[in-house]
Amino acid sequence: MGDLRLLQAPPDNQQSNVPDTPSIDPGAIRNLRELNPGDDGEFLREIIGIYIDDTPNRIAELKKAMATGDVPLFTRAAHTIKGSSANVGAIALKGVAERMEMLSRREGLGGMPPLVADCEAEFARAAGELRRIAT
Repeated sequence: MGDLRLLQAPPDNQQSNVPDTPSIDPGAIRNLRELNPGDDGEFLREIIGIYIDDTPNRIAELKKAMATGDVPLFTRAAHTIKGSSANVGAIALKGVAERMEMLSRREGLGGMPPLVADCEAEFARAAGELRRIAT
């Protein structure tokens, strides 16, 4: 028989389903640095800056899509977050976005509010780590 703890609600003090692990893949950062090795990290800083500036717009699209019931907009925004997060090595956020994309295609938007909250929380965590990396 399976572990029944998996079926229980999370403790009240748990704010989200975001894991307490590093959210940035160092290999992805290394790969971005290697794309332009002689620029003292300028390319990496530019990519990180674009990601940090753009992702809040995609999260706003997720919220707008939920408010209006626009499944295609939601799915596109989740797909964009998934891809851009993969590019900068934000693996935890990529996973949340991938789940949102898949579930929105299959089931619509009914269960999305907790995932969007996880997306926001993980973006904040990833952005903090990426800002430290870019300095």
